[in-house]
This record gives sequence, C-alpha cells and structure tokens, in this order.
Amino acid sequence: MSDRNRWLAGTLLGGVLMIAACAPEPGDGPATDPYAVQVAEAGDAECIAASSEANRIGVAATNRARARQGLPPMQPDPVLAEVAARHACDMAKRGRMTHFGSRARMPSDRAKRMNYQPMIIAENIAAGPYDLQRVLLEWNRSEGHLENIMQPLVRDYGIGQAIGADGRTRYWSAVYAARK
Repeated sequence: MSDRNRWLAGTLLGGVLMIAACAPEPGDGPATDPYAVQVAEAGDAECIAASSEANRIGVAATNRARARQGLPPMQPDPVLAEVAARHACDMAKRGRMTHFGSRARMPSDRAKRMNYQPMIIAENIAAGPYDLQRVLLEWNRSEGHLENIMQPLVRDYGIGQAIGADGRTRYWSAVYAARK
C-alpha cells in the first residue's frame, strides 16, 4: 500500500475520504482485514437500493481507465450492484469500513449468496462525506484500487452506497468480477 493510501485509510480527521482495496480473490480470502477502520458509531443506516444510473456512471469511469491501458470494457451487472449495495449497507450499519461482512466474510462469499459464481473477484471500498464522482476519482488515482480496476480478467461491475447513522458518512463498495 502506498504512503498516500496508508494515510487515506488510516486518518480519521473530519472530511477525509478513507479507501481500501481488496486484491483479486480467486478463492477464499485472508483470515483478517488489515485495512478495517471504525469510521463512526454503529446504528441505523440509510440503505440505498442498487442504482442502474450509479452503475452506468461507475462503469463508464472504470472503462475509461481500462481503455487507456488497452483493456476490454466491463459491463454493469445488476447482481454485483446488489452485492455492493448490501455490503455498503452492512458497513454503514456497523460504522465500519471493512471488506469483511457481518454475515458473508469476503466479496466472493457475498456474490455466491446471490448466485453469482466468480472465477475472480475484487472489491474497492470507501467511507467519507463524498459523492460518487469523488469516490471514482480517488479509486482511479490510487495504486491499490487501480490494480483491481485493471485486472484483465474482470468483465462485470457493480457499485453500491449507504449513508451511516450520522447522516453524512457515505459508505461505498464496488465489485469487479468475472463468472466461472
């Protein structure tokens, strides 16, 4: 993880965007999430339904970055959008930015529960008072997040968000995958 990403993931000053990337996961993931951060108090969150518009915007930004590297485009996938939205909601309810879900440990587990059988899967997450455009910009500027975005084998994309109990912290999850 670069110094910039370490700073972004570890700083809890007001207004700082915190981001973390889960490397491509061919099978079961690691036993712990070294980048988990308690962002805010746990509580009632506003869980936002997966949005085809957010997925259209997100996949377009992702595909622009991939095209610069000569990689094939991804397509928005409604199942992965739902996987991402549910994980964002789970993080928001716990006030915790983490790749580990409360019921499904890793992105592959969450996708399989929704009948998406991944050959490869990766996840980017973020938390902070920022909108979709800012989160996409930061992921495209971050070495670790770009590694997920630039995985040659991924073809499907989904993004989701939720708002934490404090009413201002947005939790984001983006999933990049390819089916078996």
